[in-house]
Amino acid sequence: MEQLIHFALEEDLGSGDCTSESSLPNNLSQEGFIMAKEDGVVAGLEVAQFVFGVVDASLTCELLAADGDAVTAGQRVLRVSGSAKSILIGERLALNFIQRMSGIASRTSAILASFAGTKCTVLDTRKTTPGLREFEKMAVRMGGGTNHRMGLYDMILVKDNHVDYAGSMAQALENVARYLTAKNSNVPVVVEVRDADEADAAMAARAAWKKPDGSVLVNRLLLDNHTPDQAAAMVERWGGTIPLEASGGITPDNARAYAEAGVDFVSMGWITHSVKGMDFSLKSATFFNG
Repeated sequence: MEQLIHFALEEDLGSGDCTSESSLPNNLSQEGFIMAKEDGVVAGLEVAQFVFGVVDASLTCELLAADGDAVTAGQRVLRVSGSAKSILIGERLALNFIQRMSGIASRTSAILASFAGTKCTVLDTRKTTPGLREFEKMAVRMGGGTNHRMGLYDMILVKDNHVDYAGSMAQALENVARYLTAKNSNVPVVVEVRDADEADAAMAARAAWKKPDGSVLVNRLLLDNHTPDQAAAMVERWGGTIPLEASGGITPDNARAYAEAGVDFVSMGWITHSVKGMDFSLKSATFFNG
């Protein structure tokens, strides 16, 4: 994350901020506030604070709200003071992070609010902006959601193509069991199932093989492109035996129906991909003082 922030500053600053260099004196100190321009859940404030610190360690940056807080339009969420030139160098990148991360946190919070009265929580996916995954998944957490796997390295997620390439669900999971034994690994295993037959095969493998530490092989079933009624049938069959996750084609319009079906998790690419940023701006103290 730090490397990306440094890269983004280099991308923006290039050979220097010619506008500030030409229009402002070197010794000018000023104060600015980042302000929400709409209601939502703020996220990325600590990232913005870090950005200003990288730009100029002498800047004073005070958080006026906490990441994950609900804020309202017009509310000031961060105060920065010091060199006017340094403030303006960091302004855009700090706002870019806050705007995108707050958009994700607000979406996540809204989905969770729609699940009220159920046991369901929302998971993110790997449908993130390349290079920004750590920031976007952090924003999901700030909105109250739960992170799915970070990448290809921290979870075995057996999907439809793995099953098709392996020849069958049973063969794919036999291969997984052999791999885990050879690697002496206890990495979590989630299995995507397209229908009841694949679920039965995954559960048979769960009963047949163990991980090196003696725990069950399959930790969760992912119900791929099931309707809410189909998900409810799977909950009736396997609920309480293994955690169940619904995924595929889930939107704000139908997410509540999956939660009511009784699944433990709903994973939604919608909360991170093509997200609309939440509107913030940085204004001088003069703006607020009239």
